[in-house]
Amino acid sequence: MFLDYFALGIIFFVAIFIFYGVIAIHDIPYEIAKKRNHPQQDALHVAGWVSLFTLHAIWPFLWIWATLYREDRGWGFSQVVEKEQILESDVKGLTETVRKLEQRLAAVEGINATAELSEPVVDTTNITPEGKV
Repeated sequence: MFLDYFALGIIFFVAIFIFYGVIAIHDIPYEIAKKRNHPQQDALHVAGWVSLFTLHAIWPFLWIWATLYREDRGWGFSQVVEKEQILESDVKGLTETVRKLEQRLAAVEGINATAELSEPVVDTTNITPEGKV
């Protein structure tokens, strides 16, 4: 008889534990949204409660919805475009710098090429008869 009541107590404990566990799990997307200052955190909270009635079938979508937004970059789409524009301007600037450096190098090489073609100039005014300077 004692084991019957003990088993009934375990069943109630497990049922209550599962019930509160499901309620705690349904609130995870809302907690993520609250931490990230999501602009639609109230809608996520309500949708989390609705997910209880759908046996958490929509819960993964709520989790994705909550994690898409970040306060520092928003939804993430505009920053990518801005970064691509910044990257393009950086590439254009670097291309222009490389072009200028190539022109300067060609000018320096041109000066060196003409210096190599001409006879070297030797100052012989300070040479002694022994050949020492």
